[in-house]
Amino acid sequence: MPTIQLTSEINSDIHTCFDLARNIDIVKESLKHTKEIPIAGKTSGLIEHGEWVSWEANHLGFAQHLTTKIVAFDKPNYFVNEMVLGVFKSYRHEHIFEEKGDKTIMTDNFSFELPYGIFGELVNRLFLKSYISSLLKSRVKILKFIADSENAADFSSSLLCPNKK
Repeated sequence: MPTIQLTSEINSDIHTCFDLARNIDIVKESLKHTKEIPIAGKTSGLIEHGEWVSWEANHLGFAQHLTTKIVAFDKPNYFVNEMVLGVFKSYRHEHIFEEKGDKTIMTDNFSFELPYGIFGELVNRLFLKSYISSLLKSRVKILKFIADSENAADFSSSLLCPNKK
């Protein structure tokens, strides 16, 4: 089963990073280029343990639907989402946070497997692992940009309460 591990150092506290990483609106923003939108379940704000979200997107020229659920949650140290419905045979994304002084080390462990036997393995090797790595890096880039900014807390609360002045 292919696994992708990304480790990022973020100039922000662990609580801010944890909340930004589970913010549906930030995930949506980071994947705007795929037209990824939440269509059911928790569709905005902070996702919590036991909650699920269904996404619709265009990946590799195909319309995709994916539903994930938060199956493990220990604020602010980690949360895990797993696919409950979608194109993958299996999908597990662990989000791990560790405080180091005034910085946070965020680690993404993403494991996935395609169905289709040897054809699925070939797709994995040829381009899927690279494609998913690129998507994860886009998410981290946006999250890091927001978290590293001086107004990270204000930005996060404006996403959670868009009508609040």
